Amino acid sequence: MKLPSHDAAARNPGDGGHRVHLPQFSAGPLRQVVRRLLLALLVLVLTVFIVYVDRTGYHDNADDNVDFLDAVYYSTVTLSTTGYGDIVPYSDSARLSNILLVTPLRVVFLIILVGTTLEVLAERTREQYRLNRWRSALRDHTVVVGFGTKGRSAVQTLCATGLPKNRVVVVDPNQKVIEAANADGFAGVVGDATRSDVLLRAEAQRARQFVIATQRDDTAVLVTLTARQLNRGANIVAAVREEENAPLLRQSGADAVITSASAAGRLLGMSVQSPTAGAVIEDLIQQGTGLDLVERTVVKAEVGKSVRDTDDLVVSVLRGHRLLAYDDPDASPLQAADRLITIVRAPMVQE
Repeated sequence: MKLPSHDAAARNPGDGGHRVHLPQFSAGPLRQVVRRLLLALLVLVLTVFIVYVDRTGYHDNADDNVDFLDAVYYSTVTLSTTGYGDIVPYSDSARLSNILLVTPLRVVFLIILVGTTLEVLAERTREQYRLNRWRSALRDHTVVVGFGTKGRSAVQTLCATGLPKNRVVVVDPNQKVIEAANADGFAGVVGDATRSDVLLRAEAQRARQFVIATQRDDTAVLVTLTARQLNRGANIVAAVREEENAPLLRQSGADAVITSASAAGRLLGMSVQSPTAGAVIEDLIQQGTGLDLVERTVVKAEVGKSVRDTDDLVVSVLRGHRLLAYDDPDASPLQAADRLITIVRAPMVQE
């Protein structure tokens, strides 16, 4: 199913306010209200039936005759405890049915109406409590701007590497996109991420990292600028369509820029020349299955050893701000502060 894009929805600001939407694990308040109203209607219909069946035992001060409309009228004013007294039960059977049947139904009817009001108020209170608790507990989370194909794939990859769903907040201006994110178990904020107040609702100032996956490069630049202004220390990864816009995104504060069109083109070209190599690369970038690329710290037992002496297949060594290839003479021996980019089996990542 193709979801509406981030930028297409930005042209439709009427799709919802700047609200936080948490995943729902129970029936919504509207469904509960409808269910209670149907139950109240059932009680009313049952009361009308009881009165109409025993209508000869009732007296109408207007014409001494109780018809179906009179039965509906009497049931309505009785259940609502109005009781005008113009229609009254006078036979023993009518009074007995009122004591044993109509009165309990009246109590049930009132419980339904009062309970519905209290339920709506309680639902709002619970939702506000959940929101406040969510805000207070949200730290070092991941903010994903745009939940289209790129954003959804990025979130799936992050979750496959062990990121809990409650540490992800999706920001998108389209209400339906946020509902789709909620259905997947992610919290969402409806709004334009180029605005600082929208990112603040996602607690951007306390986020650990941002994934910016908009459909337009200019939108990605504005979001990156806003995110960097709110959070100086977060890791920001952004996607652009055109490679010429990548330097602009880096200048805006992005730590890493992925050129989606060029990356797809390179993978296509590799697959043409070597379909097997293309399949391997696709397997490496798809976390959770087959082979995975993993960045990890150097363990104590590996310090001082050569890159080739490690248990994992090391591709590169990150030393400070330098990225060294596995065959670079400076990569060995390994140092305690190094980080290794390795290829491992997916089950090892899960463990």
